[in-house]
Amino acid sequence: MRLFPIITAILVVGVLFLLVFQRDALVSFSGAEPETTEAEVIDAVADRDESAPPSAVSVVAIRSSASSIDGAVILRGRTEAARQVDMRAETSGQVISDPLRAGARVEEGDLLCRLDPGTRAIALAEAQAGLREAITRLPEAEARVAEARARLTEAEINDNAAERLSQGGFASDTRVAQATASVESARAGVQSAISGVESARSGIQSAEARVAAAQNQLDQLEVRAPFGGILETDSAEIGSLMQPGSLCATIIQLDPIKMVGFVPETMVERVTLGALAGARLASGREVVGRVTFLSRSADPNTRTFRVDVEVANPDFSISDGQTAEIAIQSEGTSAHLLPQSALTLNDNGDLGVRLAVENVATFAPVSVLRDTIEGIWVNGLAPSVDVIVVGQEFVTEGVPVNVTYREEATQ
Repeated sequence: MRLFPIITAILVVGVLFLLVFQRDALVSFSGAEPETTEAEVIDAVADRDESAPPSAVSVVAIRSSASSIDGAVILRGRTEAARQVDMRAETSGQVISDPLRAGARVEEGDLLCRLDPGTRAIALAEAQAGLREAITRLPEAEARVAEARARLTEAEINDNAAERLSQGGFASDTRVAQATASVESARAGVQSAISGVESARSGIQSAEARVAAAQNQLDQLEVRAPFGGILETDSAEIGSLMQPGSLCATIIQLDPIKMVGFVPETMVERVTLGALAGARLASGREVVGRVTFLSRSADPNTRTFRVDVEVANPDFSISDGQTAEIAIQSEGTSAHLLPQSALTLNDNGDLGVRLAVENVATFAPVSVLRDTIEGIWVNGLAPSVDVIVVGQEFVTEGVPVNVTYREEATQ
């Protein structure tokens, strides 16, 4: 067993303990006085505020002066297509057109899918023939009306003559009754003829409806682009069977494109429709547009409001779903640039900073305007304040402080 190295290690540990943790007792035992350097004396005098009470808490503060910053509201967002629609079949049939591939540009009215007409063309021809037949029946019905009215006129004349002859004793009551019956019969014939005309007209309308339905069936065989854009998917392959609701293709409109962001409720009043806005994409590209939509209903989960900025994209170089940093122009405001670490919370959970006012700590609530690399911009403070940046978590309202100042924050 190596006893000597163990004893040596124990002695070394004991000496180090005396030198580090019992230095004052060791110096006192030796009868020497500890030396105080001139630099330590100067630092102690400089750090101590003579006006602060002896029990004050030492803190570090900066003298911050408010400056005017631009009123841009900075948001994180994304790009979004102006329109996107799934084009689906309205009827059943087999695709007989060649497919278009994803990424192809289409204009409004371009054919996306064409279905086999089958017997739909024959049904249209049959409906058109029925319409022509119904149209020819109308003149015949109108002729019957004219004939019935002529018979009514003749019956009325005979009835009038029989009535006069009966008054002079030259006609019997039987003749008068027969003439009257003839008039009533002629009137019934007129009504029947008129009903025939109405029936003929109804037949024409019914035939026209059948023609329109057959034509609509043919029109539904072609699925066309409702607006210009880019195909997001391939169109349906030739030979595939389509049913009502089957997907033909998905088309998106990228010009103009929207920059979508969500503004917090503390800044929503600074955003207005038509305001100039810029956006920086993740690739570094910068674009300019204007605010076209500001939601008036907050998201129930995030308490933020949707904002849409419309940007021209004629070459379709901006895609749907890209990350973007959006800056919306607003009126300028006065604010302080502070270290983010200076922010704290009071007992009520309000966000703010601790100030040193006549060597007493106070709390001042603030609103965050912008977070930058240099620091955080806040407002709600006086034009010039002493903000505690070190030790603010160890003091509360009304606690005396011994303040040491450091260089003012860069504005």
